[in-house]
This record gives sequence, C-alpha cells and structure tokens, in this order.
Amino acid sequence: MLSTGLPPGAVPRLERPGPLRERVYEALLELITTRSLQPGQHLVESELAGHLGVSRQPVREALQRLNTEGWVDLRPAQGAFVHEPTEDEADQLLTVRTLLEAEAARLAAVHTGPEGVEALEELCTRGEEAVAEGDVDLVVATNAAFHAKVMALAGNPVLAELAGQVDRRVRWYYTPVARQRGEQSWIEHRELIAAIAAGDEARATQVMRTHTEHTRTTYHQRAAAGMA
Repeated sequence: MLSTGLPPGAVPRLERPGPLRERVYEALLELITTRSLQPGQHLVESELAGHLGVSRQPVREALQRLNTEGWVDLRPAQGAFVHEPTEDEADQLLTVRTLLEAEAARLAAVHTGPEGVEALEELCTRGEEAVAEGDVDLVVATNAAFHAKVMALAGNPVLAELAGQVDRRVRWYYTPVARQRGEQSWIEHRELIAAIAAGDEARATQVMRTHTEHTRTTYHQRAAAGMA
C-alpha cells in the first residue's frame, strides 16, 4: 500500500491523447469526490504520477489547480493534502443545495411530462436496487443522476449551471452518509416523483426541501458522532 492509500492497479493509467493536464485533474478530482482519496490524506506527487502513468509535472499542475478550487491544501514544507471540510463549509454548501434543488423541483412540477416522470422512476428503481445490493458507489452515482434529472426537467439553464458548480461537492458530502440515508432517501424520491407527476408545485418544493435537509442533518450527525 502506497502512502496515497491506493493499491497498485486501483487507478487506470491515462491514455495519452487529449489535454493531459486536464485528464490528470479530472482523475484526481474524481478520486477525491468519491473519497478514494480521503480528507486529510497526504498526496505524494511521485506516487500519484506512478499510479496515473504520467510525469510529475501534470500532477503538480493539477494539485495547484485543486488547491485553488479548495479540494487540496498545499502546506509549506509538508506537501499536498486532501482538504478536510469544516462543519461550516458543509453547512453552507448543503444550504445552497437546498435552495437550488427546491426551486428545481417546483419548476419540474410545472414542466415535466410523462416521459420525464418515467425517467425519474427508472432512476429511482435503479437506486433502490443499489441500496438493496449495498453498492454505495452506485447509490451515490444514481442519486446524483436523479437530482441532475430533476434539475434538467426544471428547464432553467441558469439554475442548472449553478447546480452543476456545486454538484461534485454535494457528492463529496453525500458519500459518507449514503449508507445511513439508505432506503429512506429513495422513499423521499418516490414522494417527489408523485408531486412532480401531479404538477403540484408546492408539494414538490416542500418534499425536495425536506429531502435535502435530511441529508444535511445526517451529515452533521455523522460528523458529531465521529468527534464524540
């Protein structure tokens, strides 16, 4: 096991075609948001370069960009570390998520037709199956896809763009609580689908607000338990 916490072969080597700097950045960001690289974990340039099959230069550039965006902390004389989010950071982001997604749910109730409802139901079924199988990675990915679909159905590109800016951080915070939220999260998704299908703006807004608040509460409870 290397100090990066990734066993040999865990990360596929990057193909050379395309902008290598961007591909290294995306690969590292995915490892961080899925928590394959844990908050507080030391990131060694040479080891990451070896995992990805690249030189140290694009890794260094990616770490500098990730530092600028708040995913990585560069500490003088110590190196790079995955950022450890504070309670305030989590609370602020998840509060913004609630505002954006509640409005998306309202708009989705106005604009969504049978095909959109069917697409949400299919994602919900996929998520329920992932919960039953205990596949946390698939649960997180399907949850993100479900919320992205609601956002798309809202029909507001500006709202979707804003949501996209926080999407990866939401995944980062959701991953640790996905197992705890479990089946209940998808029960709430079913309630949301019903409200959208009925064209009930007020109900869709309230269900989504309650749903996202449950995730925020669960995250804080988990963090508090970890410090106890």
